[in-house]
Amino acid sequence: MPNPSVLITDCDHPDTAIERAIFTAAGLDVRQGNCRTEDDVLAAAGDAVALLVQYAPVGERVFAGLPSCQVVGRYGAGLDTIDLAAARAHGVDVVHVPDYAIAEVSDHTIALVLAVCRRLTAYSSAVRSGRWDMRSAGTVYRLSALRLGVIGLGRIGQMVARKAAAFSFDVVGYDIAPPDGSPVPLLSLEELLATSDVVTLHLPLTARTHHLIDAARLALMRPTAVLVNTSRGGVVDQAALAAAIASGTLAGAALDVLEREPPDPADALLAATQVIITPHVAFYSEQALAELNRRVAENIVAALTRRGALGRTYLS
Repeated sequence: MPNPSVLITDCDHPDTAIERAIFTAAGLDVRQGNCRTEDDVLAAAGDAVALLVQYAPVGERVFAGLPSCQVVGRYGAGLDTIDLAAARAHGVDVVHVPDYAIAEVSDHTIALVLAVCRRLTAYSSAVRSGRWDMRSAGTVYRLSALRLGVIGLGRIGQMVARKAAAFSFDVVGYDIAPPDGSPVPLLSLEELLATSDVVTLHLPLTARTHHLIDAARLALMRPTAVLVNTSRGGVVDQAALAAAIASGTLAGAALDVLEREPPDPADALLAATQVIITPHVAFYSEQALAELNRRVAENIVAALTRRGALGRTYLS
């Protein structure tokens, strides 16, 4: 009898050796695809009992078309590429690794915050162009004179709040469902936006949070304020953000995520000197990547084991 199989639908990591070793030890055959659409997933999966996805979409058509699939795992903390309601309807378990890169994402966020508050890229550009002048980047304020508003007080948001407080920011927060024992004072979303010098986003992408930061909410912010996003691109209306920066309604932004990744070369944000963009790397360190690959594979194997899909040899 052939071994059950798992399909790695897509992955842009340097290799998948860690995952393959875990799957093979569990008695799973491993296939790897380059799936970009649901049709690609359907064509590649065959009778796979599990999928491991990164960017490939997995929706109702995939679940309906793959009756052998019992588990879907996703590289990462977010699950916005997977239709969770469809998974439940078809009895498919969904696993991920929500806490593997808390330190990295919070560190990257703080790095972006410090870069925009200390005007590092503007100073660097000025020096490279031959200008050696403390006023070349505009006005710089002491960090303790600035308010940092954290929207989303989950694991990452709370760690960002604590790290920002260590730099003497006045830190406040907002969450749709505030945690017990918040490390910072809680404000309404409107008050946080209106009173913060830097606003940083730490939210999952859901129907409720899609374009949470839209033109109307950007208009509430101070013209000297900066928006930082290391969560999901779709939380921000990117066209509205570009318009706000172009009009001077907002001073700038520091973004690790965009609505379209990679961006269109004609994207207005790429030409805006007031915007720092990094290529969705806030999660990245060699240690975090190895942890992600190991834990997502282990979670898939554990879910298949619970469901009795791996046979007596592995379970013994």
